[in-house]
Amino acid sequence: MGKDGQPRHRQAARELRRRKAQRQPAERLLIVCEGSKTEPRYLDEIRQQLRLPSANVQVQPAAWGTEPLRIVDYAERLFTEGCRALEIHRRSFDRVLAVFDRDEHRTYHGALQRVAALNVRLANDESVKVPFEAVVSVPCFELWLLLHFEERFAPIDRDEAVARLRAHLAGYAKGQGSHWDATRECLDVATGRANALVAAGHTAEDGTQPYTNMHERVKRLLHLKDQPA
Repeated sequence: MGKDGQPRHRQAARELRRRKAQRQPAERLLIVCEGSKTEPRYLDEIRQQLRLPSANVQVQPAAWGTEPLRIVDYAERLFTEGCRALEIHRRSFDRVLAVFDRDEHRTYHGALQRVAALNVRLANDESVKVPFEAVVSVPCFELWLLLHFEERFAPIDRDEAVARLRAHLAGYAKGQGSHWDATRECLDVATGRANALVAAGHTAEDGTQPYTNMHERVKRLLHLKDQPA
């Protein structure tokens, strides 16, 4: 018998029900990417490997071009209005991520400002204000992949980043798949190097020194695996 005079199996069942009631449902995440292939494939590979349902995690390439401000605008529109063709219902997410590179985009800083203005301003279908975040890499997404193999503190452009990455991933080309499988064993190393860039004072707003916060978003996806569907 249990302490309150009830059979232990009834106590265990009641405790299980209590824990389930306290567990939060999985976060519904909308990710809109600059690239039409590389970035969305990388993030969707993580989603598939973790078996996260697309109803909870949507990874979409931006349909309005590669300029960062257009990506943010498209992410806002996709969130607020949905898209029947993509089977996305309006305001059906708990967090929105806009993924873009610094490169030489003229609207990069404007996009960061727009994201800041949208953050926790829009409400979802549960009347909850939604975090709206920028996931950026300076100069480009390849920096994040490169950090899995080597540290980088000095400024670097896209061409050099791609060339150095090919020394570790033979035949690397944008648009290929399997980059998650090729790099995930070094995720902790890359995360440490990305954090070291932040500790050195590198920021998204600066836009000249190597920087990425992709590791934070990958960690969020990995965390979703442990949440109920």
